[in-house]
Amino acid sequence: MAEAGWQATVLTLFPEMFPGPLGASLAGKSLKEGIWSLKTLDIRQFARDKHRTVDDVPLGGGVGMVLKPDVVAAALDEVSAAPGPRIYLTPRGRPLDQPLARQLAEGDGAVFLCGRYEGVDQRVIDAAQMLEVSIGDYILSGGEMAALTVLDAVVRLLPGVIGKEESHREESFETGLLEPSLYTHPRNWNGIEAPEILASGHHQKIAEWRLEEAKKETRTRRPDLWQRYLQGQGPDNKAKE
Repeated sequence: MAEAGWQATVLTLFPEMFPGPLGASLAGKSLKEGIWSLKTLDIRQFARDKHRTVDDVPLGGGVGMVLKPDVVAAALDEVSAAPGPRIYLTPRGRPLDQPLARQLAEGDGAVFLCGRYEGVDQRVIDAAQMLEVSIGDYILSGGEMAALTVLDAVVRLLPGVIGKEESHREESFETGLLEPSLYTHPRNWNGIEAPEILASGHHQKIAEWRLEEAKKETRTRRPDLWQRYLQGQGPDNKAKE
């Protein structure tokens, strides 16, 4: 990893939205400590006319406006030395998942392009060979909230942000399963007892119980993840399920 830590570069029309929630809690602490860094660049400063126009009507007609390729390309050129893949946040992109977050965390950084209006001219996306990423099947006002989501997923994986590596390995999606239900003290709350096994002190049996609970929760709540988990186990294990 680069000496300066993991470097996030964000191209946006609203730089004031950053670091936003990433300035708090562990992400904010690690930002101050230099484990990762954040640079924002206002796309509007690359507009070429006196009105600072960054968008235009879609070719072929249609509603809304499209960010101009020359303006966006100039912004990308400005950060050409920034490390990492160029990422465009769009509902058309590949879904954000834990493997992608881990892949990004293992690099030196990433450059995020936050679209607005109807989106960005496809020519500049293709010319820059941008990785198109989606955080879900819904529409946001712009790419800023999506960039914050990707950054949160990545930053928490950086060495030194969260203390124990075990906490990562046990989280949802790291094993291919959702987390089991969680309990804490008091063991009896409003007449409802937490599962007895959790107070047994038998770590192996507790681990086995949690695994079975994780399987049950995944099978019930996310059949798509459950099928993916079974496929990853191979034909022998699949038959046992």
